[in-house]
Amino acid sequence: MKNIFQSADILLPKNADMTKWAVIACDQFTSDQAYWDRVRVTAGDAPSTINLILPEAELGSPREAEEVAEINRTMDRYLREGVFAVYPDSYVYVERTLENGTIRKGLVGMVDLDAYDYNVGSTSAVRATEKTVPERIPPRQRVRRDAPIELPHVLLLCDDHEKKLIESVAAKKDSLPCLYDFDLMEDGGHIRGWLVAGADAEAFDATLAAYAKTVDSKYEGLKGVPMVFAVGDGNHSLATAKSCYEELKANHPGEDMSRHPARYALVELENIHDEAQVFEPIHRIITHTDAKALLRALEESCCAPGGYVVRWYCGGEHGEVSLDRAKSELAVGVLQSFLDDYLKTHEGEIDYIHDDDALIALAEPKDALGFLLPAMEKSQLFRGVISDGALPRKTFSMGHSREKRYYLEGRKIK
Repeated sequence: MKNIFQSADILLPKNADMTKWAVIACDQFTSDQAYWDRVRVTAGDAPSTINLILPEAELGSPREAEEVAEINRTMDRYLREGVFAVYPDSYVYVERTLENGTIRKGLVGMVDLDAYDYNVGSTSAVRATEKTVPERIPPRQRVRRDAPIELPHVLLLCDDHEKKLIESVAAKKDSLPCLYDFDLMEDGGHIRGWLVAGADAEAFDATLAAYAKTVDSKYEGLKGVPMVFAVGDGNHSLATAKSCYEELKANHPGEDMSRHPARYALVELENIHDEAQVFEPIHRIITHTDAKALLRALEESCCAPGGYVVRWYCGGEHGEVSLDRAKSELAVGVLQSFLDDYLKTHEGEIDYIHDDDALIALAEPKDALGFLLPAMEKSQLFRGVISDGALPRKTFSMGHSREKRYYLEGRKIK
């Protein structure tokens, strides 16, 4: 039986200037058109993934339909002109050097979309970490629906405490062919990639098959069904791939689509226990509210001895609340659920803040209340999704904007 994460026929440009080829995920710098203008200047007339994607900063423009059509035409042209080399039935082992000098490891392959369900409460082997917003899928569908190739920025996560999966490939990288080694544009750090094929790919497949058999015992005692992988970054892009595949099946009733390339999506698998994988908390600030009344309501309905300790700030004052652990696997789960319900019937506006000092400064007014949330422990991610169905929105951030995945590898989906 095939694994749900598999080797793929991976496309990489043959003779391209890789610094011009690789472009950051389309959902970054959404309010910074100047960033994307610089990317286009850097790429110039060279082959580049900027010609194969539509930045979200440009969604909804009057020329969107024509831009999507031009993207598809460019994909076809790149295929016709032999821009790509094909590495059949392969993985790519990736090392990304980040701004702080740490190296984040990953393995590019394809995930079976039949094993993925992004709906809250899913029991599938692959699940979203946060609630998917349906309204964000149609614009992405317009880009993918007629595209002959895909380029991923999806990060798939495994909860591999013992570091048996990706690290088993990393241990043999010196014996693998190096595919690329270059600096990413716009201060994106450095990236290197090695081909994993043949016996090396088969060895990883066997290791993954053994790992997948252990997940039932990893999460004993939780009320949910265990899962194998979680989607970190790029969930809406993977949800788009899933929806396009389901649409394809619906449009071909009675046909066997199990071998169609659209059944799969290219992703990069990473281990949440990688030393370079940092989960940063995202804090909550509620403004234009009766802060004292909100705090009293929280204490009356959501606090218990021995709970999650969360610090609050309001009008120059500060204190702590102890949030009831029985309500969620995460402190942010208790708090966000309360705030969602409270703000339906009370005045107040919520915002999500990354920096501690910024949160404290924003909570200076007496009609503002800020909550400084603790960083989520890595082991809590899978447990939270399994137990609660999905993590609350804006639970954590995986690195900074420039550390997000760049488009690099591709795969034919038609």
